[in-house]
Amino acid sequence: MSAAAGHGPVGVAVIGAGNISKQYLDNLTVFPDLKVHVIADLFEEAAKARAEEYGIPEWGSPELALNHPDVEIVVNLTIPAAHVEVATAAVDAGKHVWTEKPFSLDRESGLGLLKHADAAGIRLGCAPDTFLGAGLQTARRIIERGDIGTPLTALTMFQTPGPESWHPNPAFLFQHGAGPLFDMGPYYLTALVQTFGSVRRVAAVGSSSQTTRVIGSGPKAGEEFPVEVPTHVSAMAEFEGGQSSHSVFSFESPRTNMGFVEITGTEATISLPDPNYFHGDIKLWRAGDEDWTTVPATGPANGRGMGVLDMARSMRTGVPHRATGALAYHVVDTMVSISESAETGAFVNVESFASASPALPEDWNPTAATL
Repeated sequence: MSAAAGHGPVGVAVIGAGNISKQYLDNLTVFPDLKVHVIADLFEEAAKARAEEYGIPEWGSPELALNHPDVEIVVNLTIPAAHVEVATAAVDAGKHVWTEKPFSLDRESGLGLLKHADAAGIRLGCAPDTFLGAGLQTARRIIERGDIGTPLTALTMFQTPGPESWHPNPAFLFQHGAGPLFDMGPYYLTALVQTFGSVRRVAAVGSSSQTTRVIGSGPKAGEEFPVEVPTHVSAMAEFEGGQSSHSVFSFESPRTNMGFVEITGTEATISLPDPNYFHGDIKLWRAGDEDWTTVPATGPANGRGMGVLDMARSMRTGVPHRATGALAYHVVDTMVSISESAETGAFVNVESFASASPALPEDWNPTAATL
């Protein structure tokens, strides 16, 4: 963990000007404690378009971002297969790194990145940071003050027909390192780890109904592409304290049913908001109730980039940030273990550990200038 350093807004470079960059830049360019100096992409025209859209002073190649003297954090929004390579290059350049999920595609490269950054005194952060939003933070406070009793079990569900109907370039979402498990699993598994602690072992089954799919919109509409990973995964997990969960991750359902997270305790069941979002009300069903009680979420819900901001503020004050590389690696380790269980039909132990991150103060304000 690097020590406190510097003063004033933290300089940021974004590498990757694809679809997700817009969601990040909506916030990164308006948070007073951050200053986006450059956006980069292998396709420099894409970087130029984003720079013009958001008033970013410089645009160009990834090398420009990595070597920029005013950049302290590189926000890595490349495709999953490039996450570790780009993050490693940023560490080598002496930059702290925020990476879009997944942290890595396998244990070896992810663990290697963690060790490399630690040896260099570099911070690693990784999406999802949705657990920092008002919805999941409010739910966490409810659980921690004992409103549901002792947490025991969880059910989560993400089911859709798949993204190929609306995404203009969806093939990568069906390749190694993606599919519903690696694409959406981090949101749900991170929320569970924040409640139950580390996953200890998993069991799973997986399947695919099609070997190819067809792009449904955009300039590539009608093009066929291969399906390389299971498009339906059902997983059970046991956590360090003995709690358990059952999760479904699917691109196979004609009916969309997503954002479902219920945690049951000895005194009540709590329904969490969609872990893919930063907002949403919470519902409680206490023992003896005949219906849900809605609890409004309180706190900031600005969106993607909150984790980058927390990392930047933590750098300046010399304290740990919340959405750490270690947390993200544990989620990757869990997802790889789920994949292995689906292939072998056996329980698979998860060797890594990750503690729940400290809760955000209720008055934490992303739009305040604090540095």
